[in-house]
This record gives sequence, C-alpha cells and structure tokens, in this order.
Amino acid sequence: MRQLTFLEKGKLEWRDVPEPALEGGGEALVKPLVVATCDLDLWLARGKLPYEGELPIGHEGVAEVIDVGDAVSSVKPGDLVSVPFQVACGECHACSRGRTGNCERVGRMATYGLPIGENHGGFLSDAVRVPFADAMLLAVPDGIEPEAIASLSDNIPDAWRSVGPQLEQDPGSELLVCGGAGSIALYAVAIAVALGAGRVDFAGGGGRDRELAERLGANVLEPEFPERLGPYPITVDFSASHEGLACALRSTAPDGICTVNAIYFEQSTPLPMLEMYTKGIRLHTGRVHARPAMERALDLVREGRFQPELVTGERAGWDDAAEAFSAHDSKLVISR
Repeated sequence: MRQLTFLEKGKLEWRDVPEPALEGGGEALVKPLVVATCDLDLWLARGKLPYEGELPIGHEGVAEVIDVGDAVSSVKPGDLVSVPFQVACGECHACSRGRTGNCERVGRMATYGLPIGENHGGFLSDAVRVPFADAMLLAVPDGIEPEAIASLSDNIPDAWRSVGPQLEQDPGSELLVCGGAGSIALYAVAIAVALGAGRVDFAGGGGRDRELAERLGANVLEPEFPERLGPYPITVDFSASHEGLACALRSTAPDGICTVNAIYFEQSTPLPMLEMYTKGIRLHTGRVHARPAMERALDLVREGRFQPELVTGERAGWDDAAEAFSAHDSKLVISR
C-alpha cells in the first residue's frame, strides 16, 4: 500500500509499505478518507521541531472501517469513524479515569504519525490498524461532513479541554486566549463562544488568525502581548512565546486557571512564580487525553453550535498531499 513519509523539512514522498493486518479479535482496519494537519505538523513541515528522521505522517482524520476482528461490536465495515491520535485500551486504571494519553497497557505514549513514543503508522496511507477498536473509534453521526471534523482526532479536543471543563465549572466566565502557534487557539475561541462564555478576548496571533478569531466571536485585542490583561478567571496560552505565556499567567484572576497547550522546546521556561503563588493560580499543561474529549466536542458540532470547518484554511486532494503538506501555512485538510 502507499504511505506518505516525511523525510526532512519541505520533503515528503509516497512509499510502498506492507499493508497492516488484524492482530487480534478486538482490532479494526480503517481506510483514512480525510486527514487534517495538526499544529505540530505545521512546525514539522517548517523544520521548527527538534526532530530528525523519517516519519509516517498524519494523525488527525476520519476513516472508513474496512475490517474488524471477531470481538469488535461497536463498528462494522463501511462505518465512518473518527480515529484518536493516541492508542489506548479504554480499560486500564488510567483510561478508566479519562487519562487515555497515558494508557498503562500501551505505554510509551503510543500515537499515530508523531515523532514521540511508539509510532503506529500515519493516517496518510491506504490502511491503518486500530487496536482496541471498541474503546478508540468514534462513529461519525449522519449529516456531519467528514472534512468538518477532520481535526477531531487531536486539535479539536485539545481546544475543548482548554475551555470546556473550565466553563462547566464557572459558567458565563470571561476568558483570554493568547494565540500565535496554530489552529487550536481558534477552535478554543469557537468552543468557548458555543459554551456561552461571557466574553472571549483574543491577544496576539498573526493577521489571518486575528481576523478569523473575530469572525468566530472573539474580541480581538493587541497583536503584541502586554505585560497583563484582565483579570480573567480562565486563560489559555497557545502562543509558544515567553511573552504570550507571561501575559496569560499574569492575566489570570486570583484562584483562576491557566491552561498552557503550547509546547516549549527548551529545558526551562521563565514563569512569574511569585505572582502565581500570591494569587493562587492553577497552571495546567501537558498532552491532551483526546478520546474522552472527542465526544464532548462532537456533541457541539452535532447540535450546530460549533463549526470547526471555519478554521480550515487550505484543502488538497490525496495525490497532492506531499506538495500540500510541505507548503501549507494554516489548517490543511487532505481528502481522497
């Protein structure tokens, strides 16, 4: 079968590789139909990740089930499914508590199409093996276009966990989104608006992101991060910059929560610890546990309250995937 492989900055190629096969009764084989680029893919394409080596690419997408093991009961061949980027059993101690990114049966952060942990292949291929199919696969409801939810595997739930639980705990709160590092900030704006945030302010980001944030319902502030804004009970840092991180933390209200989704590729990062201490700020960072959050975000799409397709900036056909991936500059959706 064909599989798209990342070689180096700006260079990908299709390769012939062995087709995957079912290795147990609880597994499924799926054929990816629509694949979206993750924010990390954009950094990878631009050579901004500290990674060297070849990599099967693609970890966000919607697929068609083509075969299932005897023990699979939730899906059947022909079904459309969203596939989480993390491999997880759904039954261990961590998974049963919603921490699917740290599945104890899988270990080593097993993922698709990422240069971390154990790689299970990329979605830009003709077939993908899905262990623990009943726990992992999420059926796509009738009436939802696969292109609209191509990022439901990773970036959309990453955005949801940044604002969803916080607004459930403190409904109607005002919040600040510090943008600049990709599409997750924009999904977060749209989800916060859908969940009834009192006000969503957006700071930082480039021209397109700022325009789109306003279109999605945000109040767009300064393009440069000031020392502080707010205060806000809920803040989120998607900036991947020291200035954006400091602004988000200093803008968090006493006893508020700041979620940092941006990745800082450095041994240490400066934080305003004294102010965080005196104000009692809660700081949360780390990889998203995608599978539990996927259902919450999909509910918003099904209800018509959240339109993730508005964030998509580029589209390409399957055969043009190598060139499109190398040159993309925003959320890219690749379709067969």
